Amino acid sequence: MLILLPNRKCLFITRLYLEGKHSYMELQRIFEVSYQMIQGWVRLYQIQGADGFKKSYTSYSTEFKIDVLNYMNETGISSYDAAAMFNISSPALIRTWRKDFNAYGLDALISKKKGRPSMKKGINPSKQVEGSVEALEERIKQLEMENAYLKKLNTLVQMQEKLQIKSKRK
Repeated sequence: MLILLPNRKCLFITRLYLEGKHSYMELQRIFEVSYQMIQGWVRLYQIQGADGFKKSYTSYSTEFKIDVLNYMNETGISSYDAAAMFNISSPALIRTWRKDFNAYGLDALISKKKGRPSMKKGINPSKQVEGSVEALEERIKQLEMENAYLKKLNTLVQMQEKLQIKSKRK
């Protein structure tokens, strides 16, 4: 049995296909990997060579994501080809970007902070982008709380005045 590291396995399978020794379907059966995945590896190898299989963790900027999606729209290439061309770890990642962008707009492509959220109570308004939906919603909540506070204060002041008037009558 042949045991290979994941990136070397991809490269090995790709070379078997490119040497004409096996078809996609044969390689799928032998290595239990989908033929679409093998096709993606072949595209990656044809565009970037063996260096395309060297993976490291990457955080993609919002501008980069937009550039990839725009290029796909302009040229009509698939997510597999775009992943190979831009050295993106997975075509599924690009499809997720497109789906999120179509559903939620540009805000969906902004990278989120990883890890557990801090234990701070509430949201720091200074860190929110002014005019964003979250900032506006937070401002509305703040104004509603101020309004409710002032109403209660006014009610208490009126009650105090009534009590003072009653005590003077006695």
